[in-house]
Amino acid sequence: MGEDGESPKINHSFLRDYVTEADVISTVEFNQTGDLLATGDKGGRVVIFQRETESKDESEELGESGEYNVYSTFQSHEPDFDYLKSLEIEEKINKIRWLPQQNAAHFLLSTNDKTIKLWKVSERDKRPEGYNLKDEEGRIKDISTVTSLRVPVLKPTDLMVEVRPRRIFANGHTYHVNSISVNSDGETYLSADDLRINMWHLDITDRSFNIVDIKPANMEDLTEVITAAEFHPQHCHLFVYSSSKGTLRLCDMRESALCDKHSKIFEEPEDPGNRSFFSEIISSVSDVKFSHSGRYLLTRDYLTVKVWDLNMEKGPVETYQVHEYLRSKLCSLYENDCIFDKFECVWNSTDSVIMTGAYNSFFRMFDRETGRGVTLEAWRESSKPRAVLRTRRIYTGGRRRRGDVGVDSLDFTKKILHMAWHPAENIIAIAATNNLYIFQDRVNAENL
Repeated sequence: MGEDGESPKINHSFLRDYVTEADVISTVEFNQTGDLLATGDKGGRVVIFQRETESKDESEELGESGEYNVYSTFQSHEPDFDYLKSLEIEEKINKIRWLPQQNAAHFLLSTNDKTIKLWKVSERDKRPEGYNLKDEEGRIKDISTVTSLRVPVLKPTDLMVEVRPRRIFANGHTYHVNSISVNSDGETYLSADDLRINMWHLDITDRSFNIVDIKPANMEDLTEVITAAEFHPQHCHLFVYSSSKGTLRLCDMRESALCDKHSKIFEEPEDPGNRSFFSEIISSVSDVKFSHSGRYLLTRDYLTVKVWDLNMEKGPVETYQVHEYLRSKLCSLYENDCIFDKFECVWNSTDSVIMTGAYNSFFRMFDRETGRGVTLEAWRESSKPRAVLRTRRIYTGGRRRRGDVGVDSLDFTKKILHMAWHPAENIIAIAATNNLYIFQDRVNAENL
């Protein structure tokens, strides 16, 4: 049998687009300085990126900052099994939160559905040499052979990044953990699941304090669940949590140890004319964030992102439509479960611009001063050095421009759920399935 002279063709696009579930990024978080960026994935891994330091002249000449390169990778969580409930516990990393840096080491919290872990990330570039009772290979010497005393010295060695678990906070939650938030006191943090919020001390792993419990005596009476929670950035006694009914509850721990009775409740009255089967689903708050100033709250539901003033409970002070064109597609989005996607939202460093995700690898930015929004696309071509992000427009009717994307051609498998904004600069990190995009904005926010 003769051989075919042509070599077999490999579908590289298929290989490039093939993504294993374990590689999908599930959380992104900058540390307080922005020099480190951590991502967690559905495989239980945490990857830490470090910003490379460049000379000031070179950085100014290029108009950009140092790149982020892989600093360390470690396995945070493993698959587990709850034998009492006969349930598998996924290794997926739900949230990562950095602790304020106190010394040369860095600390971060990571959590899956049940267990929260505190990790220490440190560097070692020296090793001790000249032991009296050990040889160079670490074996114990015969004491009779030791004739003189030596003073051990530290010798330079290759840089090593060590990641070690310092605390494991287990058995604190019956339901799936959806949020963790470090308190401004630097000593405590909260963790929230569907029905309860617990407060932990970073040094105590065997007990936590329950500060919110909305579980009814009869589960048939359950009408809402907790979707997200966060501490106030300055006041250690204040925290907020959101619910699947679209409400926000601000709680003050000075009033009561158990904060079942909120200090303030923020909700928007529903328009009876817009009531439909999907109203409660799309009003569920998927993320809540305090502004850096602590004056405002930023929330995301399925179709909108809203800004709330802590001094005005009757409704949001700003509402931005993220993808209103999907309102007519809610039935099909319900059938393919996309309507339950949980999008995150973030502030920029000055609280003047907000960002959130959408479908088709799109994400939205809104300038709070002008109210204008822009749609940007995270795709492979834009990841090339000095490539300019493309602005996109969704065609919903009227005159169609070149490059417009039709609603029916949107790819709902390419969703931007997780993102982070540098705490001091216009640098953003976007998680798109298994890809992490880091963009630097060289355009002022008012030009959005």
